[in-house]
Amino acid sequence: MSMSTFRRVAVMLGVSVASMLAVSAAAAHAQGVPDARLDALVALAESRMRSLGVPGAAIGIVHNGVVQIRGVGVTSLDDPLPVTAGTAFPIASISKTFAAAAMLRLVEQGKVDLDAPVRRYLPQFRVRDEEVSRTVTVRQLLTHAGGWEGQVTGPDRGSETLANFVSSISDLMQVAPPGAAWSYNNVGFSIAGRVIEQVTGKSISEAMAELLFKPLGLGCTGTHPSDFITHRFAVGHVTRDGVSSVQRPFGASMFVTTGGIGLCMTDMMAYARFHLGDGSGAGDAGVLSRESLALMRTPQMRKHGTDDEMGIGWHLRSMGGVRTASHGGTLGGHNLLLEIVPERNFAIAVLTNSNVGWRVIEAVEREALRTYLGLTYAKNQAIAHRGVVETLPSATPLASQPAAAPYVGTYARPMNTVEVREENGGVVVQVLRPTGERGEIMPISFFGEDRAVVTAGADLGQSVEFVRDAAGRVKWVRLTGRVAVRVK
Repeated sequence: MSMSTFRRVAVMLGVSVASMLAVSAAAAHAQGVPDARLDALVALAESRMRSLGVPGAAIGIVHNGVVQIRGVGVTSLDDPLPVTAGTAFPIASISKTFAAAAMLRLVEQGKVDLDAPVRRYLPQFRVRDEEVSRTVTVRQLLTHAGGWEGQVTGPDRGSETLANFVSSISDLMQVAPPGAAWSYNNVGFSIAGRVIEQVTGKSISEAMAELLFKPLGLGCTGTHPSDFITHRFAVGHVTRDGVSSVQRPFGASMFVTTGGIGLCMTDMMAYARFHLGDGSGAGDAGVLSRESLALMRTPQMRKHGTDDEMGIGWHLRSMGGVRTASHGGTLGGHNLLLEIVPERNFAIAVLTNSNVGWRVIEAVEREALRTYLGLTYAKNQAIAHRGVVETLPSATPLASQPAAAPYVGTYARPMNTVEVREENGGVVVQVLRPTGERGEIMPISFFGEDRAVVTAGADLGQSVEFVRDAAGRVKWVRLTGRVAVRVK
């Protein structure tokens, strides 16, 4: 796309945004729920979208039972249509919360025991470490606690996708013992999907529809692009050198429980209200008990090296003594977030169709928590990855930086190697890919014990966490939620 073309599209986008704001504001006021706070959030989103080149977003709020939805911008720069409450987005890793909720339904039905070994349901399950293969539990699948390399995928095999994938990971590297170093793990949720298939005797798409979509009355939700692109669809975009364009091809995930669900904001708000409520679905049909919903939001483990915790499917964070449960997603030129605050009867979702949309999400989410709930981050609060990129809200470097020696070394995982070294009087981190390509050098500064922030470059403000073993030695480094193990 030429710069002149981009400017013309930007002008067109600005007109579309203004029109959409007028229409959505009128609709909200017509429903008797004028909300200056939401107007301000939409204005903030619009401002960030203009500066970043994000074409479109949907914002949904649930507050004390009142649902409000605003569309901002357009579905595609190539064929622009206004984003509406019915515009479908692929929600990527937010799908993991659906997987956890579906599994809890099976627990309530007596078909699954969270603390049973995976092999009770998948007798042939195997990764490289035989003890882990034998003992890892369903609960550990749903809390990213398996410890094996988590960024592995496989081909689309239709209804056999999960069965084929689980049979292909028998040599999957164990990066850490289960639970020893929390690490974001897509593989665990794919295995969980296969458990659901085995227990129900149905494909994962059929099982998810019967366990959740139908009883919750989710009309535009599906597990395959053929389900949700029949609705108005928010196409993914990529911004490079300040120019945005449609991402081609569309990179849909065929791994339903890892990141394959798509839906519109109307359904997302219905799903949020389900989690805020008593577990009933459409027509007051019981879907999950209050106890199971609460269990999903109950800490199962701390994310080592941070202040966040992990629930069952939900990433847990506390602000001012109030716990939030959230999950983000990143896929195919989309960045997205759903966050619920049950004790305040509040939820927010922000769905964007851009690879840089996380910057819009970050700004809107933090302002929403402040203006609606009075919640702000504490000084040097160490937040952890939850499926979407974000920067540390506060990170004041220690006046006296720790000695570099305990951290300097080479850390490995199958996808890449991470070097931590001293350079120019400080500590830097650099990712080395198997191709020999070197990532950008990331200078870091420690703001707490084993907690560091990137101080320059494209990853400015993002977190780097070090995790120690039982003997107190630095054993792992974590970047964007994923650990690499020290090899020298």
